[in-house]
Amino acid sequence: MIWQDGVISVANVLFSVSLIFQAYYGFKEKTGPIKFQASIPTFVGLFAMSIAFWSLGLYSSAAISILNGTLWFVLFIQRILYGKKK
Repeated sequence: MIWQDGVISVANVLFSVSLIFQAYYGFKEKTGPIKFQASIPTFVGLFAMSIAFWSLGLYSSAAISILNGTLWFVLFIQRILYGKKK
């Protein structure tokens, strides 16, 4: 593994940990606090980055970026299902 893959992976793990708590809160409180303008480009961009990482042989970074993108997609779905908290 090259060092860049490790650095990118660790950074994305930290981002994912914070998103896990946000996704849990959304399901627990039945709220979708994240705006579409934030969630859509973020999950699309993360999935695109995953493809780029994979093509460069940065497999760990690609896998963690897929996880991160999936968590942002969950936040997008929460916004659809629950809307804003009143």
